[in-house]
Amino acid sequence: MTGSFWWDLLIGIGGAVVLAWLALVVVLIIARPRGSLLREALRVLPDLLRLLRRLAADPELPRGVRIRLALLLAYLALPIDLIPDIIPVLGYADDAIVVTAVLRSVVRRAGLETVRAAWPGTDDGFAAVARLTGLNAAER
Repeated sequence: MTGSFWWDLLIGIGGAVVLAWLALVVVLIIARPRGSLLREALRVLPDLLRLLRRLAADPELPRGVRIRLALLLAYLALPIDLIPDIIPVLGYADDAIVVTAVLRSVVRRAGLETVRAAWPGTDDGFAAVARLTGLNAAER
């Protein structure tokens, strides 16, 4: 391409990073909650963060669940996001989508009752979490 090995390597790595980022954004778009669920996820996000911290510290949960939760908390704590937070609405929506996807897997693995016992918010907030995780009223 450029005739210089180092420039070619740098361009190749840069292209790979851009492609990986685009792939992750596409996954976020596919995994996003439908309809008003994204708005609900943003509304209960503070309670969700407290829930995640409590569940990650629970020694009775399977190790795989706790590892997922710890990785999620690390992702949320890092200043680097898939979509920068300076972009209105979308910047915080990616965090809500990632939290929702991980929470779905946690509820399916650990059980709804475990999550309910650790929930720090209101009953309405927990109902929103149940909708976000794909559970209907019959399962609760």
